[in-house]
Amino acid sequence: MSTETIRLHIHDPEDGGEMNVTPEMWQAACARNPEAAAGIDMTLGTDDAALVSALASADSVMTWTGQAYKLIVGPRAAIGPRMKLIQLTSAGLDRLAPFDWVPKGVHVCNNSGVHGEKAGQWGIMAVLMLANAMPFHATEHRHERWTKRFSRTVAGRTLLLVGTGDLGSETARHARHFGMRVIGVRARALAHPHCDRVVTVDALDSVLPEADFVVLAMPLTPASKGMFDRRRLSLLKPGAGLVNMARGTVIDQDALADLLESGQLGGAVIDVAVPEPLPAGHRLWRVPNLTIVPHVSSDDPDTYTPKTLDILLRNLMALRRGEPPPTAIDTSRWY
Repeated sequence: MSTETIRLHIHDPEDGGEMNVTPEMWQAACARNPEAAAGIDMTLGTDDAALVSALASADSVMTWTGQAYKLIVGPRAAIGPRMKLIQLTSAGLDRLAPFDWVPKGVHVCNNSGVHGEKAGQWGIMAVLMLANAMPFHATEHRHERWTKRFSRTVAGRTLLLVGTGDLGSETARHARHFGMRVIGVRARALAHPHCDRVVTVDALDSVLPEADFVVLAMPLTPASKGMFDRRRLSLLKPGAGLVNMARGTVIDQDALADLLESGQLGGAVIDVAVPEPLPAGHRLWRVPNLTIVPHVSSDDPDTYTPKTLDILLRNLMALRRGEPPPTAIDTSRWY
């Protein structure tokens, strides 16, 4: 294993707030991961020029996806020959695609593993909201209408989970706890511990009519963009509920709005939209039986940054050992 000093620069935006890395957070991460932290020369800053300089001279950098787009991808910043790892603080890196800006031999890593616990709680909350007609009751509330709608338990009902990674897996685990039947949809039909059945994306149309609830938790890729178009949404049974915590562009928002307004779909809870933030006057604000959350479903400010630093240190340890970093993405697949 290499014992050479690793030059690491951590860059936060000036407006990052409680998610920014502090010296105390870094020291705590080093104490949790002493072997991985040994021999790391870390600099920490919010000055854009410091990140640009680090790209040319450091071995590794960690920064936010927005900052990477602004300072690395957009201007095609020079990445020096020492660079081995670029760590991003997001799980989804679609904003940085295509990855033709990445030099050969440089690993691009996400922070997959940070979001699961919080996203799973949010995902099952959204399913339970739909099962209890909460978006409907919120719509009636806004119109000052006392309209009774009784609801059933979720036990025995079917949850279709599209995307069985970090976000989706915990949602499935909670769903099974409530006695739900879970069908997972993933790239390969490999068994999943929290799914009763797993199918490939090619079989998606065949299982959509079985779903009482659909949770979208897949990464945005060229294949998933627009996956839930009007035709696919129309395959859902009348009254089905939909949750989107993937990306806004995986779904046809106008089709979703039409089906909610017509009553074909019973309700929806979305954490993502196009554009973000939704501007005043946008159609989605007025759609009935729809709850909109401003892209906060999977971020716990108490644990997000500490977990991200743990992932960074594990990735750097793997590099020292000559192993692939655990969260390195396949740039050809975007995840």
